[in-house]
Amino acid sequence: MNFNAPLAERMRPKSLDDYIGQQHLLKKDASLRLALDSGVIPSMIFWGPPGVGKTTLANLIANHLNRPFHTLSAISSGVKDVREIIQGVERQGMFNQKGTILFIDEIHRFSKAQQDSLLGAVEKGIVTLIGATTENPSFEVISALLSRCQVYVLESHTKDDLQQLLEKAIREDSVLKEKKIVLEETSSLLAISGGDARKLLNVFEIIIGTFRTQQEIVINNRVIESVAQQSLARYDKDGEQHYDIISAFIKSIRGSDPDAAVYWLARMVEGGEDPKFIARRLIISASEDIGLANPNALLMANNCFQAVQTIGWPESRIILAQCTIYLASSPKGNGAYMAINKAQEEVRRSGNLPVPLPLRNAPTKLMKELGYGEEYRYSHDYPGNFVQQNFFPEELKNAVFFNAGSSNKEQEIAAIIKKLWNR
Repeated sequence: MNFNAPLAERMRPKSLDDYIGQQHLLKKDASLRLALDSGVIPSMIFWGPPGVGKTTLANLIANHLNRPFHTLSAISSGVKDVREIIQGVERQGMFNQKGTILFIDEIHRFSKAQQDSLLGAVEKGIVTLIGATTENPSFEVISALLSRCQVYVLESHTKDDLQQLLEKAIREDSVLKEKKIVLEETSSLLAISGGDARKLLNVFEIIIGTFRTQQEIVINNRVIESVAQQSLARYDKDGEQHYDIISAFIKSIRGSDPDAAVYWLARMVEGGEDPKFIARRLIISASEDIGLANPNALLMANNCFQAVQTIGWPESRIILAQCTIYLASSPKGNGAYMAINKAQEEVRRSGNLPVPLPLRNAPTKLMKELGYGEEYRYSHDYPGNFVQQNFFPEELKNAVFFNAGSSNKEQEIAAIIKKLWNR
C-alpha cells in the first residue's frame, strides 16, 4: 500500500463487488452485468461526468474477465501509440486467446484521424475498446466507431453512494482507520462533491489534514465549509468545477444575461479551458436555446468555432466573448429542440412504420409497377409551390411535433403551418 497516494487512489475498489454506484448497469440482470457474466463483452463507451468511476470500472472489467489490458490517455497519446498497441497484440496473437481490452481515457479528445486508426482493430475483434468520455459521444466520437460500440451512461453518485464511500474510507483506509473520526454532519461535503466521488475524497482528505491532533476529529458543516472554500476556489479544466462553470455559462446565455455569461466565460479563459470546448457549447446553445427564434445565432456560433480553430489563444477570447454576448442577447426559443424530442419519443413508441407508397423512391421498373412513388404530387407543379398531401405514415396522419414558443419568429412559423396544414 502506498501511504503517500491520494485517498481517492487508495480507495479504488479491487473487485466489482467492492464497486459503489452504477447499479443500473451492474446489478443482477442489468445489461452490462449480464454481458460480463457471459464473458462476452462488446466494445463500449462509458459516458458520464468526472469522478463516477469510468476508469476504475474499465480496470475491474479486465480483471473480472482476466483479459490483457492496455490503457492510453487521449491527452498524451496519438495514432502512433494506438498502432503500436494493435500491432503488438497482433504479433502476440493475444486476440486469439483471451481478447485484449484497450482502454482510452478521454476518447473525445482524439481527433478524427486518431479515432479512424481504431476502426479496423475494433471491427476485426483484435481489441475490445473501452472508451471513457465526459462529452456526449454522439458529438465527439465518429459515427463509424460509435456504431461499433455500446454506449453505457454512468450517473453521478447518489447521496447514499457518497455516504457509503465516506464511511468505508474511515473504516478501511490504512491511514484514516488509525484516526478517531466522527461524521457529525456531511450534507455540505456531499453538496460540494456534486456526485463526484474523487472530488468528495479529495476534499475530505484536505479537511482531515487540517487537524494536527491525534484526538477526536469531528466533521460538521461548519468545518467543511471553512476548509473547502479556499481549496475549491480554482477552476480545474480537467474536472472539479469544469461542469459547474460550463453549466453556469450556458444557463446565463439561456437566461439572456450577457454580463453573467461573459463572467463565466472569463473564469474558463483564466482557467485555461480548451477554447474549442467553449465554442462547441455555444453551437449547442445556439440551436437548443435560441433556434428558430433567431436562426442567425447558429451561423454566428458555427463561424465562432471555425475562427477559434484558426486563431487560438489569446485572441480567441475576443471571438468567444462576441459570440457569447450575441447569443445571450438574442430572443430565445426551443421549438426545434422540443420537436425532435417529441418525434423521437413517437418513433420509440410506434417503431418503424412503413413509408407510404407515394413517398417511396422508385429507381427500378419493378418498384414503379409495385406503386412506389405513385400518386405523389410534385409541389412545384401547383400554385404557390404547395399542395396538400400526407407525408406521414398512415398511423400518424396529422401528428404535431412542433409547438411554437413566444418568440416572433416561431410564431411566424406556427402561422405558416396553420395556414398550410390547419394544425
